[in-house]
Amino acid sequence: MRTLLILNDPPYGTERTYNALRLAHALLKLEPAGGLTVFLMADAVVAARKGQKTPDGYYNVERMLKRVLSGNGNVLLCGTCMDARGLLAEEVVEGARRSTMDELAAETVSADKVLVF
Repeated sequence: MRTLLILNDPPYGTERTYNALRLAHALLKLEPAGGLTVFLMADAVVAARKGQKTPDGYYNVERMLKRVLSGNGNVLLCGTCMDARGLLAEEVVEGARRSTMDELAAETVSADKVLVF
């Protein structure tokens, strides 16, 4: 089953991004070959910034995204949202990539389930 997770919230300050990535990990564990895409929009694009430093004992969404990528998931970032926040392609986690609304539309059509956080 192909699943698309669309994240909108910033990586810290609310727990929506954290909980979406927890779900992504559980889905990859349950169905490793199922096809999972995480699409980061709005303030969620900064979740993919590499080099995040968080206090000990606090979750780190950079590490969580790397885990999605290492589990054969895809991480796509809205290019317009990146531009609006001054986030450059070379500043994001390796394996995550800039994307478009056209690609999001294609992912949406091909997904069996779409979940929005």
